[in-house]
Amino acid sequence: MATAATASIFPVPSPSPDAGADGNKLVGGSVKLQGLKSKHASSGGLQVKAHAQAPPKINGSTVESLKHDDDLPSPPPRTFINQLPDWSMLLAAITTIFLAAEKQWMMLDWKPRRSDMLIDPFGIGRIVQDGLVFRQNFSIRSYEIGADRTASIETVMNHLQETALNHVKTAGLLGDGFGSTPEMCKKNLIWVVTRMQVVVDRYPTWGDVVQVDTWVSASGKNGMRRDWLLRDCKTGEILTRASSVWVMMNKLTRRLSKIPEEVRAEIASYFVNSAPILEEDNRKLSKLDDNTADYIRTGLSPRWNDLDVNQHVNNVKYIGWILESAPQPILESHELSAMTLEYRREYGRDSVLQSLTAVSAADVGNLARRGQLECKHLLRLEDGAEIVRGRTEWRPKPVSNFDIVNQVPAESI
Repeated sequence: MATAATASIFPVPSPSPDAGADGNKLVGGSVKLQGLKSKHASSGGLQVKAHAQAPPKINGSTVESLKHDDDLPSPPPRTFINQLPDWSMLLAAITTIFLAAEKQWMMLDWKPRRSDMLIDPFGIGRIVQDGLVFRQNFSIRSYEIGADRTASIETVMNHLQETALNHVKTAGLLGDGFGSTPEMCKKNLIWVVTRMQVVVDRYPTWGDVVQVDTWVSASGKNGMRRDWLLRDCKTGEILTRASSVWVMMNKLTRRLSKIPEEVRAEIASYFVNSAPILEEDNRKLSKLDDNTADYIRTGLSPRWNDLDVNQHVNNVKYIGWILESAPQPILESHELSAMTLEYRREYGRDSVLQSLTAVSAADVGNLARRGQLECKHLLRLEDGAEIVRGRTEWRPKPVSNFDIVNQVPAESI
């Protein structure tokens, strides 16, 4: 582009037709250029001086040019007009350069055109509040919402788990394991959750940007508590609060372990001395059986994609299995507002599960018209061994969401 612009301003003269003829004349003779001589290969021949006298002119034209007038066309006369540069090419080159520079400038100086658009808010997150709290933003994707256009409880729980892992990674404590510190990896230790309590005030919708804060505290002598606070990034409204208790397990023996002093030295400086973000629900989670359960779903088994890098079923997957036995009228007319889970044991990937649910309502057949509801849950193996006990609370969905769920397209004729 720059070459074209330069050529349009400074035209390069083309060689004259006479140049070839003059060159042919010099073949067979010798040429003396600035004192250097070149002799013909076959004989001494006639020498021609480079500064020989020019042929005589007749009426302003040379004799040589008159001899070849019949053979070669005469070049156009050199005037001021035909020596000017090609302005069209110059204008095209300048326009191209200007457009390219303008595009580059817009990319460097880009600004959001809408107030709800943020510049790169979805990084790995950052440490805030004197290095004790980890913060990360998430955008609610279209594949993370359900039929009522709000994020599912599994989506919320996955965001909470992601911030927990990134907290360990950003703090420089991530070893080779899944959330394990270097000392934990040396001793084949991993974290497992024993209790999870979640309260959802409002579910985000598609396109919302949520901000998740998480921090850790000590829980007894051999446990760790992790809390989360999920807010609307635009308004600051609190959407979800969650608290959990974690213990260590040897991934080879699959038995619980005390926290070694080497591991405690790694993580103790990150503990926050604060009360749980949620008041602990101390109500006992009663056991369900075939006689006390209202709904039972059998034949549940994990897939390969349900396992994490520790060959351990993701704890979020348990939530999905628990809700498998929840009655359909509740799922359509209510939304989960609170949940308490107690993880009793893990199970292998070849095991088959059963999901049991009991609804605390006198009229089970008219659930859609009821207000607040409470359910008890049990996830067990086929032989009766308990995996997870749980309790969920449900509230009626907002009217707008309820209308969306009940909009069934008419059958085409």
